[in-house]
Amino acid sequence: MATDKVAETVIVGSYVEMETEGKANDMKTRFSKFLWHGGSVYDAWFSCASNQVAQVLLTLPYSFSQLGMLSGICFQLFYGLLGSWTAYLISILYVEYRTRKEREKVDFRNHVIQWFEVLDGLLGKYWRNVGLAFNCTFLLFGSVIQLIACASNIYYINDNLDKRTWTYIFGACCATTVFIPSFHNYRIWSFLGLIMTTYTAWYLTIASLLHGQVEGVKHSGPTKMVLYFTGATNILYTFGGHAVTVEIMHAMWKPQKFKAIYLLATLYVLTLTLPSGAAVYWAFGDMLLDHSNAFALLPRSSSRDMAVILMLIHQFITFGFACTPLYFVWEKAIGMHGCKSLCKRAAARLPVVIPIWFLAIIFPFFGPINSTVGSLLVSFTVYIIPALAHMFTFKSSAARENAVEQPPKYMGRWVGTFVINTFVVVWVLIVGFGFGGWASVTNFVHQIDTFGLFTKCYQCPPSTLPPPLPHVNATAAPPPLRHPHNHTHTP
Repeated sequence: MATDKVAETVIVGSYVEMETEGKANDMKTRFSKFLWHGGSVYDAWFSCASNQVAQVLLTLPYSFSQLGMLSGICFQLFYGLLGSWTAYLISILYVEYRTRKEREKVDFRNHVIQWFEVLDGLLGKYWRNVGLAFNCTFLLFGSVIQLIACASNIYYINDNLDKRTWTYIFGACCATTVFIPSFHNYRIWSFLGLIMTTYTAWYLTIASLLHGQVEGVKHSGPTKMVLYFTGATNILYTFGGHAVTVEIMHAMWKPQKFKAIYLLATLYVLTLTLPSGAAVYWAFGDMLLDHSNAFALLPRSSSRDMAVILMLIHQFITFGFACTPLYFVWEKAIGMHGCKSLCKRAAARLPVVIPIWFLAIIFPFFGPINSTVGSLLVSFTVYIIPALAHMFTFKSSAARENAVEQPPKYMGRWVGTFVINTFVVVWVLIVGFGFGGWASVTNFVHQIDTFGLFTKCYQCPPSTLPPPLPHVNATAAPPPLRHPHNHTHTP
């Protein structure tokens, strides 16, 4: 208890100063802070829950069709628990790092701590470099996925433009996130984002139940190992959204209170993902194997259009969540992180958006890309590396004795923690990265073979071509055929 008190005093110091500096009494400033400047436990919970569910809500029914109903439910519960555990480990390592640094009188008022810096401070440069590479690559492709999802969703409201054109448009829209300074400023956006995904999840559930099962519906999953592990890694990706945990913690006034927040956020997210995924799969069954976006199978209605619009707004928010840590890394690399001018920082951040935009146009494979990122990047970034880092940080008896946070008794203290960490590393390395990597890469390569890179409209229904006019020269070359839309699973 005494140790916890000391830790709280040390950690909160700088944040209390930040909170009280420059306080104004006018109503306009107070209202602005209420909407714009968050740092409470509730803000962190909204940020975690809003960021975790995101566009993957629309691909989970697709995963159910690959896994089958029972495995789909079990994997969600299992990876939700596993993700909460590694988020807890990250929070412990952050508190340990920050406490050590603030005891050395390091001031973080104009500096956002990031995961690679925690690894550097606790374990050295090698760990920093590995963590930086995996984290940045994951967040880069996480941003790419949000951009692809925007184009995929808007197409179900307005198909006058192809998905590639919509990607151009939403890339420009998402670039405006360069003006959001830090995770402090996502207070209202996190709150609204969670409302939007809650509406969408329950729309999917209720609309599927009211629609009923399609004629001749089949629930044959799992049928192939490739599909099974592809679906499993998409769920691994779903509950691996804590690559921004350190930045969310740093935005809190009392970061040491974060420990259980991710678990509570995950429990709420499960109330959205389980009913919606199960209901859509119950209604449409194996048809989902050819439709990775759940919106594609539900009939057009005002409720569906509202869900699409809300998800578009939410994907803009989630793009900012994934991209903001990349902005910080880039600012530090070019020496702009301490700049107080918002406009200068925004201009400096713009080059980060360009490769994201480009990659979203090259790989528009909404659904399969989630599994690929999950197996190759999420498995290491938010599961294996945090578990290993925790074990190596506290491998000596002196480190364990002087740890700011002692493991809870009900988890078996240090022995229990090491056993759980070992299990996480072995399981994710073999099942997530090994089998999942093989399956998701196989499926991803199949998408490239079927549709090609830079495909103009991924999974779009084939257009109905008008009959040729009588005066058209019969020797003229026929227009190029568009790829069929039902090739998302390996034959």
